[in-house]
Amino acid sequence: MAELILGQVLSFDASPFVEGEAAARHIAEGAVLVEDGRIAAVGEAAALRSAHPQAAITDMGRALLSAGFVDAHVHYPQTAMIASWGKRLIDWLNQYTFPEEMRFADPAYAAEIAARYIGLVTANGTTSFCTYSTTHPASVDAIFTAARSAGMRIFAGKTCMDRNGPPGLLDTVQRAYDESKALLERWHGVDRLSYVITPRFSPTSTPEQMAVLGALWKEHPQCLMQTHLSEQTDEIAWVKELYPQARDYLDTYEPQDLLREGAVYGHAIHLTEREKARLIEADASLIHCPTSNTFIGSGLFDMGLATQLRVGLATDTGGGSSFSMLRTMAAAYEIAQLRHMPLHPSHLWWLATQGSARALRVEDRIGNLAPGMEADLIAVDLASTPAIEQATRRAENLWQELFPTIMMGDDRAIRAVWIGGRKAI
Repeated sequence: MAELILGQVLSFDASPFVEGEAAARHIAEGAVLVEDGRIAAVGEAAALRSAHPQAAITDMGRALLSAGFVDAHVHYPQTAMIASWGKRLIDWLNQYTFPEEMRFADPAYAAEIAARYIGLVTANGTTSFCTYSTTHPASVDAIFTAARSAGMRIFAGKTCMDRNGPPGLLDTVQRAYDESKALLERWHGVDRLSYVITPRFSPTSTPEQMAVLGALWKEHPQCLMQTHLSEQTDEIAWVKELYPQARDYLDTYEPQDLLREGAVYGHAIHLTEREKARLIEADASLIHCPTSNTFIGSGLFDMGLATQLRVGLATDTGGGSSFSMLRTMAAAYEIAQLRHMPLHPSHLWWLATQGSARALRVEDRIGNLAPGMEADLIAVDLASTPAIEQATRRAENLWQELFPTIMMGDDRAIRAVWIGGRKAI
């Protein structure tokens, strides 16, 4: 049966970074018609109720109906170690990340964390995500199995690394290729699942390993490729020592055929002008991870790049300090303020939905409310706490009403979640 969900409706016709806040479409008394897992219509509530009298009605009152959040860069295996204290990137990896990821050799542990992660992010309104796994194939099987059961559209891949890590976490050049290929062939395109070719980053992959992953990507160009780029200055110095012949960090990926359309680079904070030009030319995607960048002390992302590149937003669990895309939007606003680039609420909401979907090249399927899109949507309470409610009482427009939730909201603001048209919360 068709379901007609009533509430305020927010969607986008274009990028606010290009068109300004006029890119957003707000219907104060709107509705979304869902049929067979897809959005059949979006419009004024009265008109849709009249046109579809047989549809089941779900009235969310003044709640804001939006596309579900799309988290474009996470490490689900780091769920249990989120908010680990006091390290910069390289020490943080060695002390916290690598020991935790070695536990994913146990398929039962991988399945436990995968289920926990999906429960946590769904409660926070995230309906799609792109994740790194570990070097263990069981970690990929676990997250795809859990996401398939939940009906989610997700992106995941086996993290490949053959140096500069503990022996229990390293694979080899051949294993990286063979296991990635087997997982890709097992999972890519099954229901709403997509495989992502995943070298961790240049310091932990030899040029030979990255070359075979580049070859695998050529064999399967329909997949994405994800890795890390220019997160911290000491990391960049390390890359320069490991790759003395490279012009810059990006040039460690380029010769290995890991730079083209469909490349998704996390962080990308300290870019050279050459790197920016090549990323634009290649039509690659950058993912901003603001809570991670502040928590680990990485630096301030240049959101001005969103006018020229595909830019998404991400929690970066567990370097990021929250599972919430609301908290992530707030951190993105704060970082932009430090760069003297105040972001409008439309910028932030677009980044967390359509912008991230565009970075993952699925903007025609998720990240927006429009006819034909997959029915991943959320209902957001814009007065979820006393502090937020008193801040919105004087609101004169949607953006004044929405901004306090962006800055102070948490999972209490997520009143309902639909994944593939099915009510999840």
